[in-house]
Amino acid sequence: MTEREEAGRKSARVVVADDQTVVREGIVMLLGLLPGIEVVGAAGDGDEAVALVAELAPDVVLMDLRMPRCDGVEATRRIRAEHPGTQVVVLTTYADDESLFPALRAGARGYLTKDAGGDEIVRAVESVLSGDAGLSPSIQRRLLERLSEPEPEPAPFAEAPDGLTARETEVLLLIAEGLSNQEIARKLHVSTATVKTHINNLFAKTGLKDRAQAVRYAYGKGLVRPPVD
Repeated sequence: MTEREEAGRKSARVVVADDQTVVREGIVMLLGLLPGIEVVGAAGDGDEAVALVAELAPDVVLMDLRMPRCDGVEATRRIRAEHPGTQVVVLTTYADDESLFPALRAGARGYLTKDAGGDEIVRAVESVLSGDAGLSPSIQRRLLERLSEPEPEPAPFAEAPDGLTARETEVLLLIAEGLSNQEIARKLHVSTATVKTHINNLFAKTGLKDRAQAVRYAYGKGLVRPPVD
């Protein structure tokens, strides 16, 4: 008996979303055998899942990720934004970072792979309904590994040309980003007058006459690189 039943509460009302009919029907059949879970609907893609949530107000959606029309990540984002009373547990074949982290950022509170057993699914549903995360052990390990990875060192600036100081170079790079004097001042926590002084100094050192020339100069000296398509 689950904690939910022991507490005298009703079974969790669940919607299943998976684009593969055989898989979806198999999950529904499995869930029908599990204590504390009542399947109230099944969807073949993310759009159907969002519509069912709006219609049925389930407690939890078991969400596949890779579906046509509207994938699981976008559906999760919409459900959490429009129906915050419904939690989402991802149930997918994929446990790679490209699937895991976007789903969690979209608002999923649980993440299981499809080799999860019935007990694991029940625990995940109970966990998200009690305000905890419903993550499989392998997913928890991956999150811990990711958190323990050292942050990459920021790439060093190219050596400043023409005798520019570090601050003048910083102002030049912000000009190249399209920031106004006021925006640069806020970003650097200095006055607008100080920004103007730095700009006058860097213009004097480089022979530049306006901001357009400054942008071309920054690219030409390799201080910034054009975006890659």
